[in-house]
Amino acid sequence: MIAAADGRLAASRATDRTIAFMKLGLSMLRETTLTQHDPAPAEASHTGMVWLGGGTFRMGSDRHYPEEAPSHHVAVGGFWIDPTPVTNRQFREFVRATGYVTIAERTPELKAYPNALPHMLRAGSLVFNPPDHPVDLRDWSQWWTYLFGANWRRPYGQGSSIRESGDHPVVHVAYADAEAYAAWAGKALPTEAEWEYAARGGLEDAEFAWGDELVPGGQHMANTWQGAFPFQNKREDGFERTSPVTAFPPNGYGLHDMIGNVWEWTADWYVPQHQADAAKACCIPRNPRGARADQSYDPRQPENRIPRKVLKGGSHLCAPSYCKRYRPAARHPEPVDTSASHVGFRCVFRPSA
Repeated sequence: MIAAADGRLAASRATDRTIAFMKLGLSMLRETTLTQHDPAPAEASHTGMVWLGGGTFRMGSDRHYPEEAPSHHVAVGGFWIDPTPVTNRQFREFVRATGYVTIAERTPELKAYPNALPHMLRAGSLVFNPPDHPVDLRDWSQWWTYLFGANWRRPYGQGSSIRESGDHPVVHVAYADAEAYAAWAGKALPTEAEWEYAARGGLEDAEFAWGDELVPGGQHMANTWQGAFPFQNKREDGFERTSPVTAFPPNGYGLHDMIGNVWEWTADWYVPQHQADAAKACCIPRNPRGARADQSYDPRQPENRIPRKVLKGGSHLCAPSYCKRYRPAARHPEPVDTSASHVGFRCVFRPSA
């Protein structure tokens, strides 16, 4: 019901958004752009994917959350990338072809979670459950529920379905699920550097994927939260939960939903800060791969030895009042065994050396 209502509401707005974006044009974009270095390989192109030639760019930010700092230069080689997050329809094709069962559909084992309450060892996933009143924003349990039976087929638990949201991003996928899909498709998950390079869309050090204004000319450019989080969702962008992956205009590289809608998995292990700039321009790291798995454990939970990967892009739950992470530089740690109603992924393909 939510998906159907959102779809009808958004249908009349999608074209208006795109037209408005085109009218805004270069006036809303920084003049300084990133240069792509590598031409597309002569080998067969990858149908439906976008070629990015790679290059050097400034990654991270010194203006927001500490884990995004320090801002530093990195270089990435050329690669192909999906123009949208993987959709429910695409993931369903994978499951039908392989019989794959996601982490959220499997019953957790006691040996993997020895401290778990026995009644909680049931298949399920984290679902956003908004309260109807203000809450302590330091306590995420006020709006997240581990819901038995929630998974990619039933994103809001029993009684929900994806029947009318085939073009929405698949959610409730843990890291292993995303990796399995990518392997089946002959692709891979992007590194954090590849993902951020793609998200910037050719803009050097811009705040957002489209420029420096969150809502340029009054036009919403991504599916994010408007109102007081987590109890007041004004839906000014047209959506309450996820949205079709092409509902908003693409960035300068032709990529949709690099910001908002759902967080996206990357292949890199998380550490709470970036490496500083290299001392010499000749030493700028190329295709950096982040930390080791054992460096990614949550120091606040030393008994929890589950490694964490980097999520990028923010989601429809990111709000100015709580989580201003609807920016290319933003990053968030996610345990590899965790799935949620606002996390998805997209794939890349790297040419052979």
